[in-house]
This record gives sequence, C-alpha cells and structure tokens, in this order.
Amino acid sequence: MKNTLNNRGITLIELMVVIIILGLLAGLVAPKMFGKIGESKTKTAKAQIELFATALDTFRLDVGRYPTTSEGLQVLREKPAGVENWKGPYLPKEIPVDQWNNPYHYISPGAHGDYDLFSYGADNAEGGEDEKQDVVSWK
Repeated sequence: MKNTLNNRGITLIELMVVIIILGLLAGLVAPKMFGKIGESKTKTAKAQIELFATALDTFRLDVGRYPTTSEGLQVLREKPAGVENWKGPYLPKEIPVDQWNNPYHYISPGAHGDYDLFSYGADNAEGGEDEKQDVVSWK
C-alpha cells in the first residue's frame, strides 16, 4: 500500500486560484489602507501644530510676547539676542518638518489671531481637500 501523503501536491489550477483570491483581497483592502495613511498624516500634523501652540504660549508667558515672523519657530529652541526672560528651550527636539517634508509656516501677528501656524498639506499649496487640505492652528 502506497503512502498517499507523499503523492499529494498542489496543482497549477489550485495555485492560480489562490493567487487570484489574494489579488482580489489586495485590490479591495489596499485602497482603504492608503486612505487611512493620508488621514493619519493630517492628524499628526494637527497634533504637532497643537504642540507648537503650547510652546508658543509658554514663550509668551516668559517673554511677554509671541515670536515675530522673522524670529520664527526657531526661538522655541534657541535664545534670540536681546530677549530677556527666555527660559527655553520650549521644545525638547529640533523643529520638525510637516508630514510631507515641508516646513511649517509661522506668521506673527497673524490674520486669524496673535499668530498663524500652518502646513499646506500634501500638495504644499494653499487650499485643497482630503490629504491636500491645509492644516491650520486657528480651526
């Protein structure tokens, strides 16, 4: 009596069926996952802007004003010349770029408050929708 387990193998048809099923699953799941990546980048940029806002408020409490546009966010890490009562650094690490490898934009005084802090999103241009939308401090 022959051992039937040794003669058992995968036919080409079975292999093709498995590959087709995997391809269909990838086609259905991948677009949903890539949509979540864009959404998570926007949420991360918003969280970083909120962290900057806390550091800017602490700077203001110590110095008596927000940094000027020309001073930028760098004053949260390095003491500028002629600024009294600076008790920083106000951020534990270097100023990061946004999730799309572009610098954050800081304007003070801002059009929407004491300062405007924002990222232009994935397209690095004003406006846009979804992942291309601007991430701003005033909303």
